Amino acid sequence: MKLTGQRIALALTALAVVTVFALVLLAPRIQANKIALLGRGDYVLQRTDGGTFTEETLQQGPSAVFFGFTHCPDVCPTTMGEIALWKDEVPGAADLPVYFVSVDPQRDTLDLLGDYTGWVPGVTGVTGSLGEAAKAVKSFDIYARRMDLIGGGYTMAHTAYVMLFDADGLFVETIPYQAPPEVAAEKLANLLAGNPAGRGAQMPDDLLGVICYTVQGKLI
Repeated sequence: MKLTGQRIALALTALAVVTVFALVLLAPRIQANKIALLGRGDYVLQRTDGGTFTEETLQQGPSAVFFGFTHCPDVCPTTMGEIALWKDEVPGAADLPVYFVSVDPQRDTLDLLGDYTGWVPGVTGVTGSLGEAAKAVKSFDIYARRMDLIGGGYTMAHTAYVMLFDADGLFVETIPYQAPPEVAAEKLANLLAGNPAGRGAQMPDDLLGVICYTVQGKLI
């Protein structure tokens, strides 16, 4: 019995060592891949310009993505106003595609989104079924939750930042809600210049990283 106990203790110790070793090796790669996988997934949503919004949409050039809803009382209207200013004041930003993805597809029809986003050139509304919207929320790692209101009705709590993606569809960084104009301008200038600052996601360049990336991608 004593020998069996020693063997069990040794096995548990070896397992602990292997686990710690694996975590030390894998944790940085898992986190890096999580960033590289932002926006990747099998969601298929409809756009107010008649096209579809998929992960391939992000690979058609630099873009910005913002999650919101048309009944939003303050965050979304404010962000739309900020985007309009960026497009007017940041060189090259006028042509930057911005996608306003609804977290409230039950109410946000294409027509309603078209009216809501149409006043800012280059902003396209995106919506779809509850299932496809949920896939997109997961793929972009966005927080979105329905909040029922006293007396009936509901609102949506959601992530408030704008996400920037490079020409290959890789996540670069966010522009926080109500960021100072100079901060937003610098981030947009870096994006439009091809991200010379080297911010954001990097694709794995080692075998273990590639294996982790592949496995994590299958789990989205």
